[in-house]
Amino acid sequence: MDYLDRFQIKPGKEPDLKTYETDYDPQILTKAEGQEILADDIIKMAALQDKLYAGSQYSVLIILQGLDAAGKDGVIKHVMTGLNPQGVKVTSFKTPTIEELRHDYLWRHYLALPSKGEVGIFNRSHYENVLVTRVHPELILKENVPDITDLKNIDESFWEKRYKQINHFEKTLADNGTLILKFFLHLSKKEQEKRFLDRIEQPEKNWKFSEDDLKERGFWKDYRKAFEDMLGKTSTECAPWYVIPADDKWFTSLAIADIIYRNLENLKLTYPEVSKEQKVFLGKAKDELEHNT
Repeated sequence: MDYLDRFQIKPGKEPDLKTYETDYDPQILTKAEGQEILADDIIKMAALQDKLYAGSQYSVLIILQGLDAAGKDGVIKHVMTGLNPQGVKVTSFKTPTIEELRHDYLWRHYLALPSKGEVGIFNRSHYENVLVTRVHPELILKENVPDITDLKNIDESFWEKRYKQINHFEKTLADNGTLILKFFLHLSKKEQEKRFLDRIEQPEKNWKFSEDDLKERGFWKDYRKAFEDMLGKTSTECAPWYVIPADDKWFTSLAIADIIYRNLENLKLTYPEVSKEQKVFLGKAKDELEHNT
């Protein structure tokens, strides 16, 4: 199955999320078969990550967005499990602090970007600034943006400007060697209810559920519209969005792993070339080690 084409939002397309699948039809692949493929993809990703780390020419930024209980933490746990933790940095973005609000909204995300050779994972990201704030525009007033003093100042042109700022931000990263992969975990309302009930009924999961989770569920249609606008305005050639069915966790992990692996493979990563001088040194070092033990 070509997940790259099946789930990618093409630039300029305005998606209707009601037409996108949230669960997987198991006619092509069983769960057991999928788990075997996932294990194989993780092994291949680990080999490519080793070259990425050694070469220090590219970095990888993986962005995970989705509604509460969509499975972002699970993807990080099951897809990234085989990677070298020395070269992986996971950042979860919560409500901005007072210090973060004293800067532009992209500042804290710049600070968390992966270095050359690293894989960076954003569990939620700069897109919260066109998602949560789109549903709750009163949060924008806390940012002290020039000329934004009242909710009536936050019109459609404001959001259009933000989409362009984010696109410019990501284009700059891509032009300087960052592979950007963005995943929207598309969860159904019914499955979210099931997962919320699971968190309530199982004591060891109680900590995962909060009053805000229930409150935000009441804005389901508003969030869907915000996601549709965001996906349509910010899926670009250099930083595409993928809408991944999230009702079946095993399939979510499989699809994301396969997309990451295929994109890493397209970088044509290699280990650094060793100079002639270095090869001479290595030969001498080998000889000394073998004959002076």
